Amino acid sequence: MTQQSPGRRREDLTPEAEQAWRAFSKAVFQAGALDARTKQLIAVAVAHVTQCPDCLQNHTPGAARESATEQQIMEAIWVAAEMRAGGAVAHSRRALEALDDR
Repeated sequence: MTQQSPGRRREDLTPEAEQAWRAFSKAVFQAGALDARTKQLIAVAVAHVTQCPDCLQNHTPGAARESATEQQIMEAIWVAAEMRAGGAVAHSRRALEALDDR
């Protein structure tokens, strides 16, 4: 995990916002209509799309703690990869439209 500079911690500089963030995060990942494992798998997939290394380091083991298998984690990553690539494919029509507009 990335180290923060000594003496410059979010919780020291903005304690109310930090506390609110932690409460929000805890509430989001509690089981509800989606179970905690599914939420962690979604987080792993989104972490790959957003390319957040800290999220990967936290949510991959989080998914495993919620009994996600390595295969389930990898499938979630492939779904993320397909969705990311799908955006490029879907936008290819814009390139063709731009050619029509020239």
